[in-house]
Amino acid sequence: MIEPLLGTDGAARLRADLLAADFTDAGLTARLDAGTAGAVRRGEAARVRRRLATADDPLAVLVRLFLAGARVPVPVAAAALPSVPLESAIAAGLLVADGDTVRAGVEVQPYGDVDAAEPWWIVADLPAALRDGPLPRDHVLGVGGASTTLALATMRTPVRTALDLGTGCGVQALHLSRHAGTVTGTDISTRALRFAATTAALSGQRFELLAGDLVAPVAGRRYDLVVSNPPFIVGPTERAHYTYRDSGRAGDAVVAELIAALPALLADGGHAQFLANWIHPARGDWAQRLAELIAPTGLDAWVIQREVSTPEEYVRLWLADTGEDGTPAGLTAASAAGNTSAGLPAASAAGNTSADDWLDWFAAEGIEAVGFGIVSLRAGGHADPTIRIEDLRQPTDPIGGLVPEWFARADWLRAHPGTALLGARLRPADTLALHTESRLTDDGWAGQVRRFALDSGARYVEETDELVAALVAGCRGLPLGDVLDLLAAGYGLDRDLLVATAVPVVAGLIERGILLPAN
Repeated sequence: MIEPLLGTDGAARLRADLLAADFTDAGLTARLDAGTAGAVRRGEAARVRRRLATADDPLAVLVRLFLAGARVPVPVAAAALPSVPLESAIAAGLLVADGDTVRAGVEVQPYGDVDAAEPWWIVADLPAALRDGPLPRDHVLGVGGASTTLALATMRTPVRTALDLGTGCGVQALHLSRHAGTVTGTDISTRALRFAATTAALSGQRFELLAGDLVAPVAGRRYDLVVSNPPFIVGPTERAHYTYRDSGRAGDAVVAELIAALPALLADGGHAQFLANWIHPARGDWAQRLAELIAPTGLDAWVIQREVSTPEEYVRLWLADTGEDGTPAGLTAASAAGNTSAGLPAASAAGNTSADDWLDWFAAEGIEAVGFGIVSLRAGGHADPTIRIEDLRQPTDPIGGLVPEWFARADWLRAHPGTALLGARLRPADTLALHTESRLTDDGWAGQVRRFALDSGARYVEETDELVAALVAGCRGLPLGDVLDLLAAGYGLDRDLLVATAVPVVAGLIERGILLPAN
């Protein structure tokens, strides 16, 4: 059994002190002024320290300690944590003695979920912004952009069993506890599992925590839901430095390995969702490459690409993230899911050497870009699984709410193949709009362009034409076949040719949620 830091009893005492101080997500909002609370949430440690420098109430002291990297006099820290002997906290690594002061040895971050019954806390290593120099190789990451992205992308349908592969400090496991009967977390790092156990204990949860690489600890088991924020960084095996991000596999092989392992992990009807980076080969299609990885599994799949980085952007981002470029670590990547490199400082000579090696590897492998996205798979048991891979970089509603709707539409289309659609009654999505655009020419306004735009969900925007726009407008209760009869008569078109052309177009509109079954 994986023990939390401070042990089970010590974690319970720490939880009591955190509650008594109102050191919770809600407490930060309610009891700190708006400027300080905002600085805390943005990770502006220096500003937080200045604003709370003279405050000695327990909440302010705990914020200074665990969220702002401040040194606090021993008596003040002891007063804020009356149930936890400081020598025990120091021995457990929770605090670090520094003369007549103490400072945090780990981050204890209040955390919340919508309508959470109880407050949560995430326990992880101190973020890079509160450290000097590069991160240690066994760094355990706290809450960041990637973990938040996965949390928002995960389906929240109640399930009996859930698995968090590569649980780290336990962020996803906490979210799973809201809708799963049992939660299992695995990680190759036993140190990370200690943090996850502490996260669970402080948050009033209980996880089964198992040590091992990827799926090895749960071989032979099946789950209703598997989630993972795996170590997905794309690079050569020689760059396998950080356990939280580097898998030890070359390129994006960890993605292929995870996809191949999932059929044996999923219960019938079970789902898997994970974040991934994937290669864009200079010669070849990235989407086709992913489809070829998924096809042998027999799983239904919806893969959405959210961001794309050039090799230069990618390398610069991740070197800055860990401080390998000689600059303060943690500027972007560990706290963000994305690929933006705006505002990164100049790299050091050592960082340039590492960057050159990494970029040389990209060039030798023929990789022109790296994609980032969300993979959602389902063990639907179909002989002809649906695999959809798309570039979806526009703002969307939270993906977690869209995934079950997408699979439901895929099932509906499977039950209405080809001309079986002709008997279906359809309707436009409630938030669908038709935008028209014309250009001013010497002869006046001309060249009208029509675009469908969904104002909710995936927020697709796509060009269409007058006939398809009329078809969608006509789907107001009539069977599709009758709508096509009216269009054929109104536009003077051959009915059979119109049906042959329109059926696949309508299927695509249904898949994307632009048209929906009327019932």
